[in-house]
Amino acid sequence: MKKLKVLVFALFTMLFLGFSQTTAEAHAPNLHVGVSGEDVKELQTKLKKLGYFNTSATGYYGPVTKNAVIEFQRDFNVSATGFTGPLTRARLAEVDMMAHVVNGEARGESYTGQVAVAAVILNRIDSSKFPNNTYNVIFQRNAFTAVNDGQFNYQPNASAYQAVKTAVKGSDPSLGATYYYNPRGVTDTWIFSRTTITKIGKHVFAK
Repeated sequence: MKKLKVLVFALFTMLFLGFSQTTAEAHAPNLHVGVSGEDVKELQTKLKKLGYFNTSATGYYGPVTKNAVIEFQRDFNVSATGFTGPLTRARLAEVDMMAHVVNGEARGESYTGQVAVAAVILNRIDSSKFPNNTYNVIFQRNAFTAVNDGQFNYQPNASAYQAVKTAVKGSDPSLGATYYYNPRGVTDTWIFSRTTITKIGKHVFAK
């Protein structure tokens, strides 16, 4: 069942990230001021975890939600329109995937350690040695233990989401690492051949 959930989530996200968009489609106001419903409530919940929406999720898209969306769009390099179209949804899907990895891989670690894990994902996207998008980096075969063992499916808390936000805004406690591992849990000693950069909590960061 866990593997099925991962597959369904991955396919759903791939539809977002692989969707060919014209400029008009990219800014289609799917959610905007005046709209209400569960989609809005879900959006507000994620924005709250990211620190943009500082009140209870009501399910109504009013000025407070619009301003929170604008803040998110500015930080995550999306046109600051204030409504939630496919581009903003796609970016939120990427953030959601990363938060699931951070939660699954670094739950219980310090906030700095969580930011470092998020930064590794971004460093891999930027590296020519890895896939060049969030989905393919995260779901690359055997790339992340949390994907393999089902912990990816656990619901991330606010700390995981904000760690992603902090990394996206430029913080990299991993110092450019593209690998990390817990020495006590290593099953493939190949990882020891990587050059160690730093250690944060239980994780060794390397490249």
